[in-house]
Amino acid sequence: MPSLTVPPAPRHIAPPTTQEQLDYADLAVIDLSKAQDAKGRAELAIQVSEALRTHGFFTVINHGYTSSQTERMFDIADVPFSGVDSEEKQLYTAKIKETGSYQGYKPRQYWHIDNGIHDQLEAYTINRDVTKRQHPEAVRPFLSEIEAFARHTHFNVLHPILRLIALGLELREDALVDLHGFSSVGETYVRFMKYYPRSQTEELKTKNVWLKGHTDIGSISVLYSQPVSALQILGQDGKWKWVKHIENGLVINAGDTLEFLSGGYYKATIHRVVQPPVDQRNFTRLGLFYFCMPDDDVKLVPFANSPVLQRVGIIRRCDDADAPTMEAWRRGRTSAYGQTQLKASDEAEVEEEVINGMVVKHYN
Repeated sequence: MPSLTVPPAPRHIAPPTTQEQLDYADLAVIDLSKAQDAKGRAELAIQVSEALRTHGFFTVINHGYTSSQTERMFDIADVPFSGVDSEEKQLYTAKIKETGSYQGYKPRQYWHIDNGIHDQLEAYTINRDVTKRQHPEAVRPFLSEIEAFARHTHFNVLHPILRLIALGLELREDALVDLHGFSSVGETYVRFMKYYPRSQTEELKTKNVWLKGHTDIGSISVLYSQPVSALQILGQDGKWKWVKHIENGLVINAGDTLEFLSGGYYKATIHRVVQPPVDQRNFTRLGLFYFCMPDDDVKLVPFANSPVLQRVGIIRRCDDADAPTMEAWRRGRTSAYGQTQLKASDEAEVEEEVINGMVVKHYN
């Protein structure tokens, strides 16, 4: 619960978890409290590497935030949506296609999903440096808490996980941390997201898919787990499986940038969002995320000095000389997502577009 020293925020009441029997992915649970010493990190590095090699997703517990702190952040996460009117939202709408940046609002129905149907997802994105842009009046009292949340996730979640990933590649522990500075120029950001229930027509035309199967842009994505089931991952067997809610847990997945830097050893994970189970379909789904990207000037080439990559071989998506910077990759992908005309692939139920000379796939 918020203390008397912080501004009040309307309480977000989390919906109950689903009672339906869903086909959940068997994700590894990483106890981050064990990363305090070298022995614990060595053990966790093996678990993280195996998780990334199999599912590309894992869950984290004991990440340093109490349940009450997480609940407070979900209260704050709803403020940009329930506490700001439509007229003011327009003043802070992101120029996504023009700038390749999500900072600000992504309005509902901006992304095309399928058969002429657009999304019913509203998002508000804040750079980890909360002073980068102005914010709606209702959000301003909470900026210090949002910045503290960003710092916590950056230094107490992102950096420890990057150290474990580096150990899994037999690199020095800070090899990846050094590319993810908090004060560097880049687009690592906090994102609040709110999914709204859709009409039956929208569900039929999109086959109940709210966001097509896709990969994330950055290195890792951090999702603070919430109870409305809708997230699915594509398994190595080609089947979609649900991601289970873990109370006060985190859901972590690998993105494009980690695939670039690891020479294909860790694949960007394909995931999608679908209509929730029947007993949760009348609820909105509020999301709290930290999307992590290397500094803008990082060239996305593999760590060729990794003993692991030297043993297993490097899979490059392009020649090193042609590799994009983080800035070029995230601008290209951000500008295009949900706005371009996708082309059918030779693979069944796959559509493609070309970003920076490389094929990006979307999964129906």
